[in-house]
Amino acid sequence: MKIGFIGLGIMGSAMCENIVAKHSEEVFCYDHHEENIQALVKKGAIACKNEIDVAQNADIIITMVPKSEHSAFVYNTILPFLTPQKICIDMSTISPSVSVELAQKVKNAGADFADAPVVKSRPAALLGKLGIYVGASEELFQKILPILHYMGENVIRMGENGSGLVMKICHNALVSQIQNGVNETLALAGAHGISVETFAKAISYGGAQNFYLDSKKEVISSRDFTTAFSVENMAKDVGLALDLAAQKNLNLLGEKAVSQVYNAALEKGLGKKDFSATFTIVNGEA
Repeated sequence: MKIGFIGLGIMGSAMCENIVAKHSEEVFCYDHHEENIQALVKKGAIACKNEIDVAQNADIIITMVPKSEHSAFVYNTILPFLTPQKICIDMSTISPSVSVELAQKVKNAGADFADAPVVKSRPAALLGKLGIYVGASEELFQKILPILHYMGENVIRMGENGSGLVMKICHNALVSQIQNGVNETLALAGAHGISVETFAKAISYGGAQNFYLDSKKEVISSRDFTTAFSVENMAKDVGLALDLAAQKNLNLLGEKAVSQVYNAALEKGLGKKDFSATFTIVNGEA
């Protein structure tokens, strides 16, 4: 089956590169930035001129775009070109309710639809070792599983349409609170003369050890916030978590505190930086 990929940003480019390397048939690609398309063409992908071009050429259409409105634009644009033979996989992190609406539109057009957001960041994407949460029927899940394994080593079906996104938002909400706990305690330790390296080593001796600190200690120590996952993208996910909570009348005080940190980071112009740059907000550096 021919695969089309729309959205070649920090994550999408790495994911598409794995598909090109591992898939035996043609892979089509499109992005609003021509240089992103050409980078994938050099890897073996076939350039498309727009989203419709991808939809017309591909049997499986994968999207990886930033926000709900971007996913809505793509699927509303390609809707007239979908047929019963086509499968759509949206790997973006968007509102579950928006995704369910898009799934219904796609199914009404005769095609099939899965939400399949990813966890981990660009280094894992480059290695094809992402985690992927899928919202789809069991039948569709089994069809697309080999393709998802091009990009991820841990793939789990969470339930029907929208459930993959609910899990992704819960995951990132937990990451954001772990991160904020690291930020606050690291700032406290630093104020009392303990270095980042010593702090991380000491934390590893006890129950507070966590993947976030283990993977970001050098980044925070050097203040090299080269983007693997941006502040603005995590801020979006924090907002989605609070929206989900509000729908169920849940008062998530920890996530509200995280939201304040992210809002401050955006106000300070850190949106394009790696999300670990929030440490500078908590530490009073920004």
